[in-house]
Amino acid sequence: MTNTRFAEQLARVPTSPGVYIMRGANGQVIYVGKAANLRNRVRSYFGSPSSMEAKTRALSESIADFEYVVTHTEQEALHLEAELVKRHQPLFNIRLKDDKHYPYLKVDLADPWPRVYITRRVEKDGARYFGPYANAGSVRRTLDIVNKLFPWRSCTKVITGSDPRPCLDYYIHRCIAPCTGYCTKEEYDEVIRQVILFLEGRTEEVVRGLKRQMRQASDRMDYEGAGRIRDQLQAIERVTERQTVASTRRADEDIFGLARGEGGEAVVQVLFVRGTRMIGADNFTLDGTKGESDADVMASFIQQFYESATYVPKRVYVPVELPERELTEQFLTERRGSRVEVTAPSRGPKRRLVEMAATNAREAMDMAHVKWLADRGKTRAALEMLRDELDLPALPERIECYDISNIQGTSSVGSMVVFIDGHPRPQEYRRFRIRTVEGANDFASMAEVLRRRFSRAREQLLRDTGASAPEVAPDGGAVPDGRRAGGDASFAALPGLVIIDGGKGQLSAVTDVMREMGVKQIPTIGLAKQHEEIYVQDVSEPVVLPRASEALYLVQRLRDEAHRFAITYHRGVRAKAGMQSALDTIPGVGPKRKKALLRKFGSVRAIREATVDEIASTVGFTATLAEKVKAQI
Repeated sequence: MTNTRFAEQLARVPTSPGVYIMRGANGQVIYVGKAANLRNRVRSYFGSPSSMEAKTRALSESIADFEYVVTHTEQEALHLEAELVKRHQPLFNIRLKDDKHYPYLKVDLADPWPRVYITRRVEKDGARYFGPYANAGSVRRTLDIVNKLFPWRSCTKVITGSDPRPCLDYYIHRCIAPCTGYCTKEEYDEVIRQVILFLEGRTEEVVRGLKRQMRQASDRMDYEGAGRIRDQLQAIERVTERQTVASTRRADEDIFGLARGEGGEAVVQVLFVRGTRMIGADNFTLDGTKGESDADVMASFIQQFYESATYVPKRVYVPVELPERELTEQFLTERRGSRVEVTAPSRGPKRRLVEMAATNAREAMDMAHVKWLADRGKTRAALEMLRDELDLPALPERIECYDISNIQGTSSVGSMVVFIDGHPRPQEYRRFRIRTVEGANDFASMAEVLRRRFSRAREQLLRDTGASAPEVAPDGGAVPDGRRAGGDASFAALPGLVIIDGGKGQLSAVTDVMREMGVKQIPTIGLAKQHEEIYVQDVSEPVVLPRASEALYLVQRLRDEAHRFAITYHRGVRAKAGMQSALDTIPGVGPKRKKALLRKFGSVRAIREATVDEIASTVGFTATLAEKVKAQI
């Protein structure tokens, strides 16, 4: 693959805007791109490999042929690129996962008695479409909500109005029975209008209309009908009460957040805000993002998402500034038919919403990893790969992972999480308050945690065997007689692998402790977060597991769980320390006397302003103790 081979073809490429299509050896489409100047862009793939990024170099080496389509404008090229990526799903493009047939909700207005149902094909047939939804689960949940809130027919029978009796849906208020003539065409059309308004996010209009109908029914003394509408209103309010956005300004906007994985996967979360409410949210998974910038990932997603979307809002908020933002705005403006703004907010409420979307995207990605780990076959493969890559003596059926958490050396804590057969065992998690280390010394803190953990294992062993040898205290010293701790199954079981959150330094500190405690035979590794490198005892070079491997997912999950558990405990310890008052440092003032003072005076400040006599008159206090309080508070 050289410039010489394609020289004649490259010379004939025009300088017009358009789309170029790269094909592999077997003729399949491997990449689709757009360009304002086709010749310049296409030539760039056939230059010196040393000047290319890794992904571009891999693409360049895979090109067996190429073709192009000239367009009048760059805007047309953008549309065509999104359509071709959706159609061919090229290997080297950033692409929506399984994007060929996203589901939509359809309201067929050509039917005299319209229904709401799921479809995967959008046609120009006069129907109303809502979507796309990320998957069948998302669209079914929405359909179920709409079916519970609005009594439209779900059957496919021909409506004549002459059926002898309605079906069960009528009696559970899921349909107003046009089949038996229990409603007029106008009444049924009003239900469908409410459905459309609700799906558009115009809930306030639905509520106003239902309240009007309820008053009219009450005026007619149709109290049963008014009661049904009241129940419907309450159901709508329950569904939407958690959707209110922290703003009174009406909005029409989509808000996007992005999460990236180490293996090249990416998840985008979109929040749909209409009026003052968030009417929905969905997660979309992307492939082919490895080596791409966040800006390029978001730009490609936006183009593909709105190429399929049935509605484009006035404003779109993204986590990063998009390349060619003006072109994207033109693309969306054309799709909407009026001006659309694309913004990457840097502060304020919109930035917080973008960050919330990113947090939810990360949660969705983590949940996907958890589901992945729930697959017994995959976790077994992960354990086997760990055994082979780390040269372990046996399959690590029990893995323990440790982490340290503190803020500038204060309130230091440690965590121990346990996975059995590749799955978390929360009942065996343990936490540690660091006792012997001052300041931010993660090496020493980790050593203390491991020393205490394996001291407890030794205690349990002595207890089980009936030996009378002296025990080892949590700080490494002997435990006094009569203070032997109770048994603990989690400490009694020895792991097949110990993982430390950290690199060579932490591993070295822990290795000395393991040798000291007589458990140096237990394989111990350190996981350095920056490059996901694994450091092994007595091996100078780190082990690097394949980025998308089952083994790396498992190790990352262990590390993240240990970090989460440590952070949660640290927050609790820090909060408890923050609640300590000046009264806690006064000798003679215990919990009961402290409570009595605060009940009487209300605050430490009020106690400080009180006289000695006022303090002494408090239940449980003497004049001497009152003077101590006054002097030290």
